[in-house]
Amino acid sequence: MCGVVGYTGLRQAPQILIEGLKRLEYRGYDSAGIATTDKLHIDRRRCKGKVQELENLLKTDPLSGFTAIAHTRWATHGRPSDENAHPHIDCSGKIVVVHNGVIENYFTLKSELIGRGHKFNSDTDTEVIAHIIEEKIELSSNLLDAVFEAVKELKGSYAMGVISSESPNEIIAARKNSPLIIGLSDDGNFITSDVCAILPYTKKVIYLDDGEIAEIKPDSVKVYDLNHREVKKSVSLINWDAVTAEKQGYRHFMLKEVFEQPESIQETLNSHLSRDTGNVYLRDFNFDTDYLRSIKKIFMIGCGTAYHACLVGKFIFEDYLMIPCEVDIASEFRYRNPPLSKDTLIIAVSQSGETADTLAAIRLAKSTGASASVICNIMGSSAVREADGMLYTHAGPEIGVASTKAFTSQITTIYLLALHLGAIRGAIGKSGAKEISENLFHLPLKIREILTYEQKNIESISRKYFKKRDFLYLGRNINYPIALEGALKLKEISYIHAAGYPAGEMKHGPIALIDEEMPVVVIASDSIVYEKILSNIEEVKARNGIVIAIATRGNEKMREIADDVIYIPRMPEIFTPILNTIPLQLLAYHIAHLRGCDIDQPRNLAKSVTVE
Repeated sequence: MCGVVGYTGLRQAPQILIEGLKRLEYRGYDSAGIATTDKLHIDRRRCKGKVQELENLLKTDPLSGFTAIAHTRWATHGRPSDENAHPHIDCSGKIVVVHNGVIENYFTLKSELIGRGHKFNSDTDTEVIAHIIEEKIELSSNLLDAVFEAVKELKGSYAMGVISSESPNEIIAARKNSPLIIGLSDDGNFITSDVCAILPYTKKVIYLDDGEIAEIKPDSVKVYDLNHREVKKSVSLINWDAVTAEKQGYRHFMLKEVFEQPESIQETLNSHLSRDTGNVYLRDFNFDTDYLRSIKKIFMIGCGTAYHACLVGKFIFEDYLMIPCEVDIASEFRYRNPPLSKDTLIIAVSQSGETADTLAAIRLAKSTGASASVICNIMGSSAVREADGMLYTHAGPEIGVASTKAFTSQITTIYLLALHLGAIRGAIGKSGAKEISENLFHLPLKIREILTYEQKNIESISRKYFKKRDFLYLGRNINYPIALEGALKLKEISYIHAAGYPAGEMKHGPIALIDEEMPVVVIASDSIVYEKILSNIEEVKARNGIVIAIATRGNEKMREIADDVIYIPRMPEIFTPILNTIPLQLLAYHIAHLRGCDIDQPRNLAKSVTVE
């Protein structure tokens, strides 16, 4: 969940890495630090707080050097503090480490190292790595060999960068269960947790796999497996650019990404779907038609917002395909004994493709003989490389911690997969495919309508309720998961307590919370359960609750019932989850903005959860 970036080359490294840390700050922002090798000694700056604090420190106490590693932290071991900020150093002051992950046996290692005379200056698990390398380098001929020996003692996960004053022109990188990428350029080479950190300098990257260690010099990169055998790695080309990852005039990345949803959905559709025929083209799905016809059950797996996309997917798959579909939170799936077989298809959903619990679920599924696919926004991510097939969402870089366009692109991709499977299995005919295709291609235009006509209305509603302490979100049928997602968005970025429920469950507990201070957000767009939703609204009003309704444009009756109404364009019910999501994202955004919250970097959260 932390962000790691390093550079060795012909340029001064500190400013390059500070800019890289700013792009990685979505991964953690408790503290930050940087270390360089300059004139055969290590120089280091660290501080509690965001990267801006580190940048301010460097203005008064600058660094120089052509090889450096840097880190922005999301705390796992040890509170946020200057002492716990990375990089961490050994007793000799010659070896420095940055690390993303968790060293599970660090307490045992630390006790043993203290017993051998090592002095520790932090509460982190990472510091043990520096001290172990310190011991190993006394027995090894170089830093690379010392890292090879050190990782043999580590249990857990790591993406690390190591530099030494005695090897001033190289970075040693190692990866296990945490993402790490090598960037290649004409005037130097990089390591990074995410390509966004290095996009201004290169689009050529190498993805490290688990158990690999790399020796990175200004003009060369060598990658080895744990047996010290050199591995030939392919070079990938990133199709994003640095400008895409900037705010482009918006107040926050989240707002920009909300407004980018018409384009991200359009790009996802254009990449996979023929509007003329309704045919779906999934180039990297990698499953033959005989297998796809034989599937008897689907398991969908995700965490957080991705889990909500899976819940929507259950309705889509069962409606179109009549295949039983079970949805699991990844962190629960991996610890139970799910009934999997060769005729079970696993669909893991992950924006980053690096979510630790989701990766573990993919591995568990494959170990049983089931086939695993992934819906993902990051080409070359761990999930993409480990799954049997993948579906790329084409959402582009999403910097805001609270997922917006990645979520709606995930749902769009699920529609496409259902359409693809439906055609193969004979569940959807040509006319049905054409109708579904037309509705999907209408989504970007419908979203633009909401963004154009409802933005000021949602801002006004937000001003009425931003001081409330609790919200309830209700939905039914395929929009019940959207109620969960709306509540999650409000919690994530405004720190207001919010709970999402299937509306039919309101009388089974949540109704006890409703009073004149409780705003209840009800998804009441046209559907087969619309009359049921109306009854739920009346039940809320009978208890003096405040109703904010999401309704279909033209439903003037809703103005008489609800306190406030946000309208979406008319669409068949099965496509309304994406449209209903947009107002809920904006409502959460504007409430958080009015409360003065850090919208792009909410407290205690990180974008990519790479530790369990």
